[in-house]
Amino acid sequence: MKEKQEKFDFTSIGKRVLTIESAAIARLKDQLDNNFDIACQLCLDCSGKIIVMGMGKSGHIADKLAATLASTGTPSFFVHPGEASHGDLGMISRSDVVVALSNSGKTEEIVSLLPILKNMGIKIIAMTGDNNSKIATASDVHIDVGVEEEACPMNLSPTASTTAALAMGDAIAVALLEKRGFSVEDFAKSHPGGSIGKKLLLLVKDIMHTDKQIPIVFQDQKLAQGLIEMSEKALGMTAVINETGELVGIFTDGDLRRTLEANVDIQTTLMREVMTQNCITVTPNFLAVKAVEIIQDNKITSLVVIQENKIVGALNIHDLFRAGVM
Repeated sequence: MKEKQEKFDFTSIGKRVLTIESAAIARLKDQLDNNFDIACQLCLDCSGKIIVMGMGKSGHIADKLAATLASTGTPSFFVHPGEASHGDLGMISRSDVVVALSNSGKTEEIVSLLPILKNMGIKIIAMTGDNNSKIATASDVHIDVGVEEEACPMNLSPTASTTAALAMGDAIAVALLEKRGFSVEDFAKSHPGGSIGKKLLLLVKDIMHTDKQIPIVFQDQKLAQGLIEMSEKALGMTAVINETGELVGIFTDGDLRRTLEANVDIQTTLMREVMTQNCITVTPNFLAVKAVEIIQDNKITSLVVIQENKIVGALNIHDLFRAGVM
């Protein structure tokens, strides 16, 4: 008989890795000092772009940092150190700031570039795991991202060290974002595609019902007529206007339930008697994602869209769902 093979405990190893890497990030808080402030200020004062570079796994982290900076208001791009000495150095100008990532602080491809960058008068921010390394000592400011151990059992494969560098990069990007006052609208401009762009760029006017699709009744019309309008337009509400066409209220499914519970005669009761006054409205150029917040905060399902107190549209929670902003 074959001896039954013992089940490998992947979960325990996963937990050990996460423990080591979370400890590496937690340790960064104790390592953070005034150099972080100096590095951030150098980035803020930069009149050019932030050039981020790194080799191997550090290169992947550097590429991600450049992308994060660029998408949050700090112009930045990644330059491969190995390619820099073969022509890509022309991508870097004197007005730029270089951020160099290297866990050992001895990456030859970066070390060889340091004299050239220094001669150009370019400020260098180093993120390494060794304060006394060549890259650290040659830089204008050094941020310590050293870790006590890698998650790799041989302590060789970059794991905890790359996680620490990634987290520190995010810390720089977010610090710059907050200092610049980077807004939701700014974020939308750099993310026009995909679900993020859709959520942040879509306006109420892009999804609202207009013209004959808008449920509207006059305040002196009978409740029965209001119910017919609600049923035909199927938005779960109807707007109520006065003789000059101004919005004076709204009648919703909730109002209907309360009205029926009160045994109101729908043939004699006027809309003005059962409508909700001072209803919540938005404008056509209102961000759809903000309309979602209003609906959720006020526990309502529909919104009337107005311009100069004239109704120009209507939408409900289902429209926002279909638009992908909820």
